[in-house]
Amino acid sequence: MISFIHGELAEVQDGMIVVEASGVGYGIRVPATLIGKLPSIGEEVKIYTYFSVTQNGVDLCGFWTPGDREMFTMLLSVSGVGPKAALGILSALTPDDLRMAIVTGDSKAISRAPGVGSKTAQRIVLDLKDKLDATEVFSSALDHGAENSGAASIGGAAVSHSAAKEAIEALVALGYSEMEAGKAVKKVEITKDMTVDQILKLSLKNLSFL
Repeated sequence: MISFIHGELAEVQDGMIVVEASGVGYGIRVPATLIGKLPSIGEEVKIYTYFSVTQNGVDLCGFWTPGDREMFTMLLSVSGVGPKAALGILSALTPDDLRMAIVTGDSKAISRAPGVGSKTAQRIVLDLKDKLDATEVFSSALDHGAENSGAASIGGAAVSHSAAKEAIEALVALGYSEMEAGKAVKKVEITKDMTVDQILKLSLKNLSFL
């Protein structure tokens, strides 16, 4: 099994890249969301791979992180979802957005992927929801939100993340589901100076709109 390929990025095509390693050019099918993360042609790149064997042939599929590859294999475990459909879903949604859609039951977001109907999207949510840790998914989303905003230092981001996590736990203790709590907290524009109580109060306001 080829776990990853580390070499020079030789080509970028529609839905496929070519990585040259030890004199061999590997054609790797990738989701569209990976393309924007690639370095320039001629630079080194490391792609985590999955070797797919189906009745229609064999393909080497590639992903930016082992976690992204794991999301792909989880999709393959759903009845009716093959490699082509799974890549299509991960082209329409980033792995993080897909995890969020699954834990929040947002099958409509998944059904926007090419070739994925509403029934298949609903099946993906039903089959995979219990395999994902909702709190972990929401915490990851909060982490990325802090990184993308650039509003806080590394230390400040860690503090706001801790406060947000405590707010989610407090809402769950009050009887809300992890999904409801996570969605409510995620809507709050958290700064490094906010306390858990402040986040909790704003989150409770958001719950009335969910």
